Amino acid sequence: MAIETTPRFASVDDVLTRLADVGYLASDAIATTVYLAEALGKPLLIEGPAGVGKTALAAAVAHATSSELIRLQCYEGVDEARALYEWNHAKQLLRITAAGAGHAEGAQWDEVHSDIFTDEFLLARPLLRAIRSERPAVLLVDELDKADVEIEGLLLEVLGDFQVTVPELGTITATHRPFVVLTSNATRELSEALRRRCLFLHIDYPEADLERRIVELTVPDLDDALVASLVRLVGALRGQRLRKAPSVAETIDWARTLETLGVDELTPAWVRETLGVVLKHQDDILRASATLDLDRDLTR
Repeated sequence: MAIETTPRFASVDDVLTRLADVGYLASDAIATTVYLAEALGKPLLIEGPAGVGKTALAAAVAHATSSELIRLQCYEGVDEARALYEWNHAKQLLRITAAGAGHAEGAQWDEVHSDIFTDEFLLARPLLRAIRSERPAVLLVDELDKADVEIEGLLLEVLGDFQVTVPELGTITATHRPFVVLTSNATRELSEALRRRCLFLHIDYPEADLERRIVELTVPDLDDALVASLVRLVGALRGQRLRKAPSVAETIDWARTLETLGVDELTPAWVRETLGVVLKHQDDILRASATLDLDRDLTR
């Protein structure tokens, strides 16, 4: 059966518009890479700091294209049974037991051995679910760098032809080619074989103007001048030598915090009282409090 490849996006501008419609403000570079990944049928490998919108991009593409979002969350020790499929052994055992009641042992196995390896007993995990999906799907393989390297080999096999061979059932081929997003925080180096098969996108902290637009979209009632001060200060914090620089998600959290508190102006006092919203280590808070020139960073 041929894989359907109906385009999800008509152009780069279409990507920008449709992602913005679902609340994701993409840069031109992001929109271009998403469009090319779809047009070329390539998996999209996204790297960058935590909290800059890698996972959110996959969710936005799914939402914008009315596709099913199927997520494989990677972790150390995730294996084929958790990523691809496994058999429901408990249900198989119940079937054998039920079929064997009142029968001789040999007759029991002859009658049920071909029945227990059917679709009824198959537990489809994210990779197989994406291939078997009856409607367009976005497959998100999240934080691939946390998984063992063996998973990369499995991905190369599955994503090469978008098909899976289950020995007891035969080859299962996708009817719709999934849009595949792989994310990595670069805690370990991914293999060159995987990288060769993907389009690559690095998402970094956004430029100040884009981050301001993101905050305004997410927290629309916050004063424009307050948003500008907030974004300037977050940029200054990212320039510090911190254990964990503030992400875009934490910028939004800070904006929501100020809105909740009814803050009209981001003063040095308010910054010090709410700094724990964006900095999550005490030594980072102490360093920022000691080195930032708040009067300058809030007004420049």
